[in-house]
Amino acid sequence: MSWAARFRLRQYTKASLWIVPLFGLVLGVALAELATAADGASWLPRTWDYSATTASSVLSSVVGSMVALLGFVVTIGVLVIQQATGTLSPRYMRLWYRDRLQKAVLATFTGTFAFAYTLLRSIETDSVPNLGVTLAGVAVSVSLLLLLIYLNRFTHNLRPVAIADIVGRLGEHVLGQAAAHLRSTAAPDGAPPAGGPVTSVRSERGGVVQALDAPGLVLLGARHDCVLVLAASVGDFVEPGGSLVEVHGGAPAPDPHRVADLLALGAERTIEQDPAFALRILVDIAIRALSPAVNDPTTAVQVLNHIEAFLHTVGRVGLRSHYVLADDRGLPRLVLPGRAWEEYLELAVTEIRDYGASSVQVCRRLRALLEGLLAALPDSCRPALRAELVLLDEAVEREFGDASRRARARTADLQGIGGRHTGDATPGDPGVGHTRMPLA
Repeated sequence: MSWAARFRLRQYTKASLWIVPLFGLVLGVALAELATAADGASWLPRTWDYSATTASSVLSSVVGSMVALLGFVVTIGVLVIQQATGTLSPRYMRLWYRDRLQKAVLATFTGTFAFAYTLLRSIETDSVPNLGVTLAGVAVSVSLLLLLIYLNRFTHNLRPVAIADIVGRLGEHVLGQAAAHLRSTAAPDGAPPAGGPVTSVRSERGGVVQALDAPGLVLLGARHDCVLVLAASVGDFVEPGGSLVEVHGGAPAPDPHRVADLLALGAERTIEQDPAFALRILVDIAIRALSPAVNDPTTAVQVLNHIEAFLHTVGRVGLRSHYVLADDRGLPRLVLPGRAWEEYLELAVTEIRDYGASSVQVCRRLRALLEGLLAALPDSCRPALRAELVLLDEAVEREFGDASRRARARTADLQGIGGRHTGDATPGDPGVGHTRMPLA
């Protein structure tokens, strides 16, 4: 099985809601057989003895309750989908499908159902699975406890701000991992290859580049003494027949199918190797809150808090236009296109500025975000930040006709409205009052 096929299988397994419950079902049957076999042991206490009628009633109740609880969890899932697609972002659903607690709850319910149902067939007038009936009661208690934890978690985690925190932290984690890997395998000079014959590896079917096996591509380049240059970065859509990789040199050139098998294409982007997709989800949540149907600028401001934290991480990573990875001998073997700081910043603020330009709260928070980044990030990040501040000023100029409202909208405020203005001194300090942070 190729690397791309294994990656797609892992993605399907992580997003599947039936594989883990199926294991729970099988485990429940196996445990029921073990419990029946252990019932003949003399060490079982007498208090665990049940009549055939009582055991049958208990197990029948367990079977019915587990079916009802499964239906209840499915109903919650439908409500989550409706809320996520209506008020959050459909892209968030990929993360919700992967929640381990949800799969554990479903597996516990199906396992308890299979356990009780299997024990029912072993009940006879003179033979009752006493241990199994007791364990079925314990399994029901565990199921109810997990259900309460599940309800508590999703009641709190379905708020837009909670989701923004989860997605933002995940994006920062992926970005940090990718940066560490690129630094550890970067070629000494960092220069892309030049000259030599070029062979283009094309995609047989269209799709989004979800991930790539960088170590495998480097190893393949070393084996064939060539340099592989990716024509499409992770997150890009490649049309059928489009160029995936350019092979420079090679003696002989690697098999195009072997190269293509080291890149996974799919229907949509994933966060695994695409931290910008996490930022895309954050922006989607913010602009949905700014839509006329919702009209909730406070949510957009709260999401901007997490966008700012994400941009701080991006600005400190030290992004490049391309990355050259080397083999064990230090020879360049793989060239990856990079995502520039300007692209992250544009993605983070452009749509929020466009959709929220008429909101004083959003304009003030955006200005605080940009000025905060301007003060904290390296000099290489500042030209793009100054350009975004100019665009924000132009948007405020268009939306607010009178000078007093323009002045209010141009005030940087970390809370949008009601917070301490950026650059203000603390109470009691000399010079209390609003001061604009210089842009130069």
